[in-house]
Amino acid sequence: MAAIEPMNQFMIHKIVDLPPVHVGGLALDLSITNSVLYMLIASGLITIFFLTAARGAIVPGRMQAMAETLYDLVDKGLTGPMIGDRGRPFLPFVFTLFSLIAVMNIIGLFPMTFTVTSQLAVTAVLAVMTFLTVVVIGFLRNGLGFFKLFVPGGVHWSMALFLAPIEFISFMVRPVTLAMRLFGNMIGGHVVMYMFASFVIGLGAFALHGGLASLGFVGSALSLGMVVALMALEFIVAFLQAFVFAALTCTYLSDVVNLDHGH
Repeated sequence: MAAIEPMNQFMIHKIVDLPPVHVGGLALDLSITNSVLYMLIASGLITIFFLTAARGAIVPGRMQAMAETLYDLVDKGLTGPMIGDRGRPFLPFVFTLFSLIAVMNIIGLFPMTFTVTSQLAVTAVLAVMTFLTVVVIGFLRNGLGFFKLFVPGGVHWSMALFLAPIEFISFMVRPVTLAMRLFGNMIGGHVVMYMFASFVIGLGAFALHGGLASLGFVGSALSLGMVVALMALEFIVAFLQAFVFAALTCTYLSDVVNLDHGH
């Protein structure tokens, strides 16, 4: 029996090999990999869905109703309550993050596909982009007053000397936690599902030997049930992780957008 290699599903493979592009002294490999392909597919699906759904009908159809529900989920469930009236300009950014992560997560649950968010490089780029957006907005809105973020309001200066470094470290690790949370949840769920799927095949093949080995059919059936249950759970996790990423983005934006209100 072949060895079980659950990590093989996360390997990057070139699909279209393109010549490197030289920028200065760097050679950039712009080849189309499976990761790039499924990011393009996710972006294409999102674009087609919203172009199709954006009919503006008074009585919305199913697709328009779904699109409006997703929009309201981010608008009235995240940016509005978490950032307030000042959060409206950031709605497109948060909604794009939510949509892209959710679709990339869900695509990876189908057979013969690739889970883009199982790549730490991808989740790290999304996290760093979010972090830099927060920093830039913080300085644009507050100037040097941005540094008040690291000094809790109403704290005596002697305590602030101890708390400010802690707050600063907490702030700087935000992109790490954002990236690791999404990456860890997606890769962990897929590995567990792969293991139970391998039990379905392995125990079933063992049961074909007959005799007491036929009890392997029981274990195979139980493993199949676990795969079905885990698949349902993974669909929930795929959507939930996109929501959590968007919610944390709103929290970080609220810190700098409403800095003058909170300090």
